Amino acid sequence: RKEKARVSCSLPESSWEERLANAVTPLWRLPYQEQLQVKYESQRKILQTLASHLEELGIDAQKPGGLCCPLQPVVPSPIINGYRNKSTFSVNQGPDGNPKTVGLYVGTGRERNIVCVKANHLENIPSKHKQVAQCYEEFICHSPLDPCLLFHKGGHWRELVVRTTRCGHTMAIITFHPQQLGQEALATQKALLKEFFTCGPGAVCALTSLYFQESTMTRCSHEQSPYQLLHGAPHIFEELLGLRFRISPDAFFQVNTAGAEVLYQAVGELCQAAGDTVLLDICCGTGTIGLSLAHQVSKVIGVEVVEKAIEDAEWNAAFNGISNCEFHSGKAEAVLPQLLASWEDARPLVAVVNPSRAGLHYRVVRAIRNCRAIRRLLYISCKPEGEAMRNFLELCCPPDPRKKLAGEPFAPVMAIPFDMFPHTVHCELVLLFTR
Repeated sequence: RKEKARVSCSLPESSWEERLANAVTPLWRLPYQEQLQVKYESQRKILQTLASHLEELGIDAQKPGGLCCPLQPVVPSPIINGYRNKSTFSVNQGPDGNPKTVGLYVGTGRERNIVCVKANHLENIPSKHKQVAQCYEEFICHSPLDPCLLFHKGGHWRELVVRTTRCGHTMAIITFHPQQLGQEALATQKALLKEFFTCGPGAVCALTSLYFQESTMTRCSHEQSPYQLLHGAPHIFEELLGLRFRISPDAFFQVNTAGAEVLYQAVGELCQAAGDTVLLDICCGTGTIGLSLAHQVSKVIGVEVVEKAIEDAEWNAAFNGISNCEFHSGKAEAVLPQLLASWEDARPLVAVVNPSRAGLHYRVVRAIRNCRAIRRLLYISCKPEGEAMRNFLELCCPPDPRKKLAGEPFAPVMAIPFDMFPHTVHCELVLLFTR
């Protein structure tokens, strides 16, 4: 690790590489223990802010240090470098003027100063991802088609997503703006891509799956524009806590697999689930949390908006011989109120929520609050200072008939940060609420 640090610190001052490292991995210069301390302090401030907001609501939430609940030390990541199992690379103009540079952005669209810098030096991206990005750049540089830098100005070649697993699988997903191309021209491009990555210079990447998506939007789901399999298997597979998981192109899976194992084991302990407990896994993705805890509980109910992820979750349950799980596809705000409104099961009900940065929809929070059976709730947030803070206050505020919040409020009782993103300022915070 010391050798790695020396190599990193040799980046030329104010070079494009250094600027990208500072933007994407701001803590890359710090020894790992210092990174953990920085993250502990940031999480402490978040809990202080939550305590202040609760005080404003008339809730006595001040604990020692002005926190709303005890804060545990940051749990370190088992892997510090090259831990990401998913990377998204952009296509844009590089520092040398090459409009087909594949990398990550320095600058912003608002400031109109975006430069796309190759990510070969970044600590958190594994070498396999960098290799696929380099090959994709080689391919599009030899293509007569232009990159799509701005949708309204034409061009075709866009993002590259690379997903890898510890099983040795590599999935590449190429996003392409079709503009006015006909089906025959599109078929030609897909055939060239497949040939490059299977027989040409890209074969060195040993892709197990190659996908192509025609997209006229910044982000497109499979339902909006299907992922087209050009080569290999439709899924990649990962092993986690002794279970095998199938992953589709757009399914959510924690970006740090080794870190996820540590996180899920802790979640299992915090649930305090007895044999008769029902576990409600909200925003369940491919079912990783629920399936890894299924042996502890009598039943798992998962809810997830991405249909393909639910298909993965059901396959994962069947493949691993787990029969006490049911999964519901749809928006949580539509599925959950219906599910809980008629809840008459006498068994203890524990909820685990793991939403995106946008947090939970208000109707989801309301359904949880108004379900008396839920006495224990684990909220896993990758951005607790953002929209999740609004959720925390909605969970803890006094009953409010105007907002249809009739249920007894929750209270935060413990917070544990997990370092899922070494070298960055981000942390995964697990907040335990009870009532």
